[in-house]
Amino acid sequence: MSSSSRHAGMGNLSLEGAIEGLKKLLIPNDKDEQFNKELETKIEKLISELLGTTPHDCHPVKRILGGFQSFKTNKFDMYPELFGELAEHQTPKFLVFACSDSRVSPSNILDFQPGEAFTFRNIGNLVPPFNQLRYSGVGAAIEYAVVHLNRRIDRLMELPEDGSNASKVFLLFSENDFIDDWVQIGLPAKAKVKAEFGHLPLVEQKRECEKEAVNLSLTNLQTYPYVRERRGEKALALRGGYYDFVEGCFKLWEVKTIITAPIHMQSAAGKSLDNYNFNSSLTHSHGENGEDDDGFN
Repeated sequence: MSSSSRHAGMGNLSLEGAIEGLKKLLIPNDKDEQFNKELETKIEKLISELLGTTPHDCHPVKRILGGFQSFKTNKFDMYPELFGELAEHQTPKFLVFACSDSRVSPSNILDFQPGEAFTFRNIGNLVPPFNQLRYSGVGAAIEYAVVHLNRRIDRLMELPEDGSNASKVFLLFSENDFIDDWVQIGLPAKAKVKAEFGHLPLVEQKRECEKEAVNLSLTNLQTYPYVRERRGEKALALRGGYYDFVEGCFKLWEVKTIITAPIHMQSAAGKSLDNYNFNSSLTHSHGENGEDDDGFN
């Protein structure tokens, strides 16, 4: 069985295991009340696993250990060949940048299985422009994924979500030790939205800012030499994604960016901020109403 087949099968395993467990438990019995209470507790736990939720009043340590046990039983032990391969090496097809927001996990939203996606999460899913003296964590992740993972990565995707708190910070700067400095990466996106959509209500500006920040990050990705090299070889695609967790829909698009000379922006704290002029246009727009629709509801 190929790795892709094992990945596909593993996605349905937890559901099948939970259903089978319910079948075994839902057998008529003449046991006492204590037994029935234990049975009810087990059923509640199985339903919670089926729905991907946690039973209420669960102790944090028990939740963690229980979660691992579920993974071990339903995935690790059931797919020894896949995890044996992953123990030797990883060959992900995707590098995904996503927000650290606890409500959205790329592995859940896009149903990634172990080994499919190299994921980097931060506040606001921002990618700063190439700078060897700053933001080394982001640069290291990009370099490692694009250069060292056997050059198997062929998709870089930016995945924000509707309702991200980071977009509010873009528009309403507050003084914080780390957050203020970090979100200034998104200043060009904020300026573009203010210029084009400043007449709209704040909630609509916020939504536009979330999307424009993706275009900015996709532009900034191209300031990394290894990304430009792979793009020149036509071996790497850059795409933006937008997940609306209120409506439960997802949109995907590819952005063509034009990078000109670096410009210097003055931050609120008086620091010089390097960034790039950019013009972005959709080369292939994907959404709910497009002819070629990559939007899902």
